[in-house]
Amino acid sequence: MNSQTIPNLLSKRVSLTPHRSAIQFENRTYTFQEIYDLSFQMAGHLQGLGVRKGSYVSVLLKNHIDTVVVLLSLQLLGGIAVILNNRLTAEELVFQIDDSKSMLLITEDSFLEKVEELNALVPIVSKESIRESPYDMPLLVKEIALDDVCTVMYTSGTTGNPKGVLQTYGNHWWSATGSALNLGILEEDCWLCVVPMFHISGYSILMKSIIYGMRMILQQSFDASETIKVIKEEKVTIMSVVTTMLSRVIEELGEDRLSPAFRCMLSGGGPVPLPLLEKCVEKNVPVYQTYGMTETSSQIVTLSPEYSIKKLGSAGKPLFPSQLKIVDTLGNEAGSLESGEIVVKGPNVTPGYLNRDEVMSDGWLNTGDIGYVDEDGFLYVQDRRSDLIISGGENIYPAEIEGVLTSHPDILDAGVIGVEHNEWGQVPAAFVVSKESLLEKEISEFCAKKLAKYKLPKKFYFIEEIPRNASRKLLRRELRKMYEELR
Repeated sequence: MNSQTIPNLLSKRVSLTPHRSAIQFENRTYTFQEIYDLSFQMAGHLQGLGVRKGSYVSVLLKNHIDTVVVLLSLQLLGGIAVILNNRLTAEELVFQIDDSKSMLLITEDSFLEKVEELNALVPIVSKESIRESPYDMPLLVKEIALDDVCTVMYTSGTTGNPKGVLQTYGNHWWSATGSALNLGILEEDCWLCVVPMFHISGYSILMKSIIYGMRMILQQSFDASETIKVIKEEKVTIMSVVTTMLSRVIEELGEDRLSPAFRCMLSGGGPVPLPLLEKCVEKNVPVYQTYGMTETSSQIVTLSPEYSIKKLGSAGKPLFPSQLKIVDTLGNEAGSLESGEIVVKGPNVTPGYLNRDEVMSDGWLNTGDIGYVDEDGFLYVQDRRSDLIISGGENIYPAEIEGVLTSHPDILDAGVIGVEHNEWGQVPAAFVVSKESLLEKEISEFCAKKLAKYKLPKKFYFIEEIPRNASRKLLRRELRKMYEELR
């Protein structure tokens, strides 16, 4: 059966509403026509560098209008963007660029020092110098198949190396459609993007802007007072946040209120604590909690506006095209209020992972997360993948940190858990068995060369032995007990 096709998204959008405001960045607003023209020019330079339909191109860029142009120019050519987290170390980037067999790395001058050693692996071009490269009249892809891969984002694996999540045009299309069917689309809608575009949360806002014909305000980073100012002055209607951001906005608001045009905070990256949700209700800031992941191209479950108070604490119900079920350890469907693994299915769910032959059972994706569904069908997420640490919306797998720790010549064994933190929700804490007396500072410096800053353990505990069972499996619950005794 042939895959369904749709017109190239940016070409279609510019044919429909060329003069409508598209992206606002640093006090300048670009129309869809201007974005198209810039992306067309960029596509010519990328083609001059050898990019063709189906080429994997790594992108390491900060939130900026140039990033939008690079990502959309790849869509015009049918290239596949391997979007790299700019907080990763050179060593972490090497694996992802190599694993994706990227033919080019597009970065910016501020990262050149970091990527210096990648030169042997892949040709590198900075966005600042790309316009000096050869220009070919770009061969635009007029029609896209919904099952063509659009983007690849790496997600930390529970064991071993990260996996490249394949995100198709269909995944992005249905994600945007599911969100629109839930939130509705208003002509005056304007989405504020302060989350990184290397995350699915940020990239999905760009896709919604193109698909809906909606203005998106892009900012380099998050600042609570600036956010409040922009929401008021620009009549922002929707903003994507993680808990730490939401908490800072509410704190900064004080007795003040957001603009009456503001429709909702779309909150992901872990459940919002009840006291914070109650503060939001007091201040009349609607919060729609969502549940999603890189594998579902952003939210797959969202709490509809009319239930935001009645079902406070729930992540909601699956978006229109999606399904979910809770299964027990034997794979049988659990009854209402029974905890089990959350399993999801839908046209926004990844077809799989790059260079991996993991097969999903009849389209169902095992999330590894634990939750239950109440008698009305609302999902409550209890635990984000039992070992997963969610720190300020970033996913951290203890196994990855443990691998780095045990590669130190003087560390015999190590175990890592997530511990509560007022600002970030959770941070990693490491338990270490060492040959000789090591200083925390030494281990910290060693880890800093191999791990992104947000993954670095914030506390170290030196112990005699890491608790393991007979099959040598690490017993994290025992480490948690130790932590409670030692803190």
